[in-house]
Amino acid sequence: MWTKIKLTRSTLLNVLWIAVLAIFLFVPSAKAVLIEGLMEIGLFSPPEPSKNAKAIGTDLSDIRFKNAKGNVVSLADCRGKVVFLNFWATWCPPCRAEMSSINKLYTQFKDEEMIFLLVDADGNFEKAQAYMDRKKYQLPVYAFASDLPKDIFKGTLPTTLVLDKQGRISLHGEGAADYSSKKFTDFIRLLLKN
Repeated sequence: MWTKIKLTRSTLLNVLWIAVLAIFLFVPSAKAVLIEGLMEIGLFSPPEPSKNAKAIGTDLSDIRFKNAKGNVVSLADCRGKVVFLNFWATWCPPCRAEMSSINKLYTQFKDEEMIFLLVDADGNFEKAQAYMDRKKYQLPVYAFASDLPKDIFKGTLPTTLVLDKQGRISLHGEGAADYSSKKFTDFIRLLLKN
């Protein structure tokens, strides 16, 4: 009772569209490329900076991160500098999509009074550094070295915070964004002046 399926041009196009859609839905690298492309045309902008920066609800010295060498940085150590804090993972397509823009931001501001903390949510330095090396990103990789208050990180990846020089949250965003946009770099320049 097998019936022959008539292969028409329309049927082939439908199969092709379904295959392309399946690739974008189930292949993280393909999904990241799609999101990155959408960021380049203006979608996925960073959230609006807070008009009034808010203090973190806990002592900054209680919030710590470590790098692969075991060096620990507390947010209290970062006072007097602008802090770009990003929580990400190598398996997260939106995280991977925004990493190129974060690398551009890092390249632009790494010599300023600014600290970049790219915190791998899995704490797998080897895998995270291999990803950075493969993509030729210069970003410093960190992992959690303490518990984090919910006003810093609720578990959503990616999550990005920008702290002003006084250690207050000036921007808090969840989801992918283009952090190399002119609007965002102007915001960073303003924080660096204050």
